[in-house]
Amino acid sequence: MAMIPSFGERNVEKEDKNDTWHRVERSSGKFFRRFRLPENAKVDQVKAAMENGVLTVTVPKEEIKKADVKAIEICG
Repeated sequence: MAMIPSFGERNVEKEDKNDTWHRVERSSGKFFRRFRLPENAKVDQVKAAMENGVLTVTVPKEEIKKADVKAIEICG
């Protein structure tokens, strides 16, 4: 089983205001995620890219061979 770790830090700021009050909420923190790869993943070909704060992970998979199906006639 293969796992892909992902970690980083986020900073969020929310601002509300009107004529009589002004409120700003800030939160920040670190995060860590793990993604389990499928059994048929080609682990040596996994690619990842970060663009505009979005992580894109490409996981190529091996084709799963379908079982050969054979009809058997039942007599009697």
